[in-house]
Amino acid sequence: MPSTRQVARLVGTVAGVGATGYLADQTLGRRQRRRARREDPDGLGSLRGEVHQVLTDDGIRLHAEVDEVSPYSTGQAARRRTDATVVLVHGFAMTQDCWHYQRAALRGRRRIVLYDQRSHGRSERSPDGHATIEQLGRDLFAVLTQLTGDEPVVLVGHSMGGMSIVALAEEHPELFGDKVVGTALVSTTAGSLHTHRMLSRWIPDALGRRVVERGLVMASQRERLLELVRKRGSAVAFAVIREFAFGDGAVPAAWVEFLDREIAEVPLNVLVEFIPQFDSLDKFHVVEAFAQVPTWIMCGTKDKLTSISHARKLHSRIPGSRLVELRGGGHMSLFEFKDRVNRELDDLLLAADQHVHAAEAAALGPGRATSGGAS
Repeated sequence: MPSTRQVARLVGTVAGVGATGYLADQTLGRRQRRRARREDPDGLGSLRGEVHQVLTDDGIRLHAEVDEVSPYSTGQAARRRTDATVVLVHGFAMTQDCWHYQRAALRGRRRIVLYDQRSHGRSERSPDGHATIEQLGRDLFAVLTQLTGDEPVVLVGHSMGGMSIVALAEEHPELFGDKVVGTALVSTTAGSLHTHRMLSRWIPDALGRRVVERGLVMASQRERLLELVRKRGSAVAFAVIREFAFGDGAVPAAWVEFLDREIAEVPLNVLVEFIPQFDSLDKFHVVEAFAQVPTWIMCGTKDKLTSISHARKLHSRIPGSRLVELRGGGHMSLFEFKDRVNRELDDLLLAADQHVHAAEAAALGPGRATSGGAS
């Protein structure tokens, strides 16, 4: 049997190794981040627009930004009266800045509305019990009401942002085909999401739920310590984000660093509040509302968070929708397949404009539509 002194020496050695490993991880993590920031040629997160405050039905203020189209634009950049405004809705643990490449591509061509979802980014924290997908749908309704007026809109949602759009469709199906003239659902789902399957699809659901629940409790209990680790940066966290956010191909370190920065800025207890919402989401019964408008569904085939099976299920439930499978792509297809996503959004916007023109022509009637066109 080892002596008390030997046990103490062993414990000290293990503690020393743990402390050394922690310090090495932190040091390497900080170096990775500094290098990644220097190698960011696109200025991720630097785009800014006209700032607005949107008041929600439960009294919090959402930070929103609008990129207007100049009234002096001419030619291809000119915005026609019937062009729909694009509303970009970001995902969990992100901010509106995750739309960097789509926003840059649309600027000057479309009016763009973006906002930080509640408890994310520059928006105010949600009251207790209000961090729900249903509330996110009501928040989106407030954004539409206060920032888009009578204009037609195309809604584009990534991950939790797509869930927000689905929640809007559940509460306000009458908007689709009238106010909402097009939708894009990117790397998202309307239900049947099991967060424990991110680790392994072989974990039984009952066990997986218990593991997730226990993990959330432990995270709440150790919030201050975990927040300290998150804010200081970690090489392990850097590697985890690379693994879960992206697909098969090599990606710039600047992308990983940007996502790491976004996630680290979301308070841990906000993450704990929202995560249970994903497993309880069950809204596939409402997605037929999207059949009233052009709907594009996009997802990477290597998405580890909302797998391609969710996109295929959405496609099967929305008649006339277009399914775009991004081969080898992960959850952040907005980055990995930015050019393809931007082209698909252009096609969607064209289809949405045609939807608006057809609706206007039908409202005028055959005779008036013809004479209006001749003039």
